Amino acid sequence: MRTRQLVGGIDWSLTYTGEVFGLSSGGAENGAAYEHLIGLEIHTNLSKLVGWTGGSTHVSVYQIDDGSRNAADLVGAISDPSNIDARPTFRLFTLWAQQELGHFGSLRIGQIAADDEFLISKTAAALINSAFGWPEITAADLPGGGPVYPLATPGARLQLGPTDSTKAMVVVFSGNPAGDCPPAEDPQACNPHGTTFSFTGGALFMGELQCRAKPSSGGVSGTAYRFGGWYHTGDFADQEFGNSDDGSIVSLADDPASPIEHQGNWGLYAVVDQVLWQSDAAGITGFWRGGIAPPDRNFISWYVDGGFGITGLIANRPNDVLTFGIAHSNVSREDVALERTTRRLFGYRNEIRRGNTVFELNYTATLGRW
Repeated sequence: MRTRQLVGGIDWSLTYTGEVFGLSSGGAENGAAYEHLIGLEIHTNLSKLVGWTGGSTHVSVYQIDDGSRNAADLVGAISDPSNIDARPTFRLFTLWAQQELGHFGSLRIGQIAADDEFLISKTAAALINSAFGWPEITAADLPGGGPVYPLATPGARLQLGPTDSTKAMVVVFSGNPAGDCPPAEDPQACNPHGTTFSFTGGALFMGELQCRAKPSSGGVSGTAYRFGGWYHTGDFADQEFGNSDDGSIVSLADDPASPIEHQGNWGLYAVVDQVLWQSDAAGITGFWRGGIAPPDRNFISWYVDGGFGITGLIANRPNDVLTFGIAHSNVSREDVALERTTRRLFGYRNEIRRGNTVFELNYTATLGRW
């Protein structure tokens, strides 16, 4: 549910999202979970407010609750079934100022979030599983999950648009949104209210090139392509081996004295939103995303998702959307090898986790202007 109002250069919105998930079999635990998110966003046009041409500001705050249990705990999967699930708290999310650079682009500085602009598919945004938002190739591999909901982090983003259909973005973030957080601790607990403003953990650089076809007249967005990558300057522990007291390399299953650290981390990705068919009142759009990361220092080594969205499936309901998506996260070969070694040493009989696959079918019905 959303209410929105524009008053004298101040655009604000108040949103309530509530979810109930139930698991009757399988997973980690059977039961039900309730989660909600109350979000307040305030965007100001400084040109209208104070005569600052091309200037704007934005702030978002959240009140989050999960009723002491959440869908992720029930399912026990790599990806969270909910895209609002987070530690219960009142939290500052984003806080930034932006300056338009004429018709050529913009510069944004402050506490910002990568999933506002990078690595996103407009078609997949209708799905609620977290994998279809910020995929596991970054969520599982970056410190604290990366600078995304619910942990934005200080950064600066430059956007340049040489043509109406082409746009390039580069951004640098503080490397760890949780701050000086021990590896075993919950990053959200280390930054409980979004006010840590972390400048620790190295730096995360992201770049993305976007190419977009002209929007069609049938209510379906034009075809869009995104190509990007990221590089993190921090140290990342090896996923299979460590150093023993005598300096030899041993399996992490042997509880070595120290980890083997790799300098830096990186990933590459591509996103496609492709118009498949359209008419004046309906349309079908397909999406595809894929990404890779080095397996020796990352839990997820490659990721791929895809699906389609149908608008106007029912003739008198043009704003409804039916969306289907499949996502797969591949566990790195080093993590699989470590699991084999651990099972052999300790006699475990559990299945070795090699990946995580998600299917979601979602129908969004617009009930009213709210």
